[in-house]
Amino acid sequence: MAVQNRAWQRMLSGRRLDLLDPTPVDIEIDDIAHGLAFVARWNGQTIGDFAFSVAEHSLLVENLFGRIVPKAPVKWRLAALLHDAPEYVIGDMISPVKASVGPGYDELDARLMAAIHIRFGLPATIPATIKKQIKKADRISAWMEATRIAGFAEAEANKFFGKPDRTLIADLDIRLRPPVDARRDFIQRHDTLLRKIG
Repeated sequence: MAVQNRAWQRMLSGRRLDLLDPTPVDIEIDDIAHGLAFVARWNGQTIGDFAFSVAEHSLLVENLFGRIVPKAPVKWRLAALLHDAPEYVIGDMISPVKASVGPGYDELDARLMAAIHIRFGLPATIPATIKKQIKKADRISAWMEATRIAGFAEAEANKFFGKPDRTLIADLDIRLRPPVDARRDFIQRHDTLLRKIG
């Protein structure tokens, strides 16, 4: 009899998250925030004494989404904050690696995202128009990160991420700080948005 491979991960909260069949009851914001705060964007290939974490990136994307769609319902701002939440267990792969892995990564990501959304009162899948606006914010954040901390020239970043509207980013900075600070702010922002929805 073949031994079945383990498909779950034990989280710090004590939850056991089944990666192949995740359920909303096994998802906790503290686990998400902790994982994202310790996952480095750009595979850690950035300047500074701290990695730019996915938690920090998510805070920036939510801010940018609010600037792009200032009248969007708060629930979509929450969706923007959580746009990379599955990476708390599957990590952040740079785009070339995702393309090489193929559809399996996207399927795993989609299952986790649906469970995360349901856990926090969002629809399992969000409307295409909202997803497109969050993706726009994500690409602007990637452009800022690329040019400010990842060594890209602006022309190169424009090619890969598109040229951003400078008025959207004029007063925004990339923050490199300890993971515990990003974790704390991610949880606080999540709690604030959740209270506004409820």
